Amino acid sequence: MLLNLNSFIADGYNSNSQKMRVLTEHWVDKNIFCPNCGNAIVSYENNRPVADFYCSICKEDYELKSKKNNIGNKIVDGAYSTMIERLQSDTNPNFFFLNYDKNSFDVVNFIVIPKHFFVPVNIEKRKPLSQTARRAGWVGCNILLNTIPNSGKIFYIQNKQLQSKEHILKSWNKTKFLKESMNIDAKGWLLDIISCIDKTKKTDFTLQDIYRFENFLKIKHPDNNNIQAKIRQQLQILRDKNFLKFTERGKYELV
Repeated sequence: MLLNLNSFIADGYNSNSQKMRVLTEHWVDKNIFCPNCGNAIVSYENNRPVADFYCSICKEDYELKSKKNNIGNKIVDGAYSTMIERLQSDTNPNFFFLNYDKNSFDVVNFIVIPKHFFVPVNIEKRKPLSQTARRAGWVGCNILLNTIPNSGKIFYIQNKQLQSKEHILKSWNKTKFLKESMNIDAKGWLLDIISCIDKTKKTDFTLQDIYRFENFLKIKHPDNNNIQAKIRQQLQILRDKNFLKFTERGKYELV
């Protein structure tokens, strides 16, 4: 896999944004495989409203977002209302995030986030455009990367270091259970518990470690009056889905 964008590909373009779109899409088209099945991905025709790439084998869609220097905590996306609608439909694509060095055109980080990790809390509503703007009143959104659990950020390239194909496919497969039919609230609970596990910064943790996030979870789910029981229920689900395992009473280990 080449870790540099071929700048000559975009010599015929004047706009910097157009140049980078062509460069990054060309790089992805030539270098990236489908994280779901491992086969090559294909680019859609230009200006497709939903996605940029697809897998002809497993039919997964992917939308590419690129950013220079560092990815940061936010990625600018399109209309807020459209994004929220997509989260609850079958048309929501998975996201590729590409971070490049603006001077060397080196690819620094490349991440895929599966669509099943997105819930409304991951989307930030921006202020409406002013009345003097060409699209006055239009409301865009930001994708809040820092609200997505670590297991939902699957690196192909991390700080210019390639990850193995085997690792990428395994990481994707580990959380495919989140694609199963469940409402936004049910999926939100599982993602919140996974985030709490992330915050422990442990691969082996205890029930008490997760109970420490009781107040945090109560704020996010104010209608639930028995947070500890809900925590135990969600850990049971994660065990049944082979995301983690019980090692002994009150003790857990990430698989």
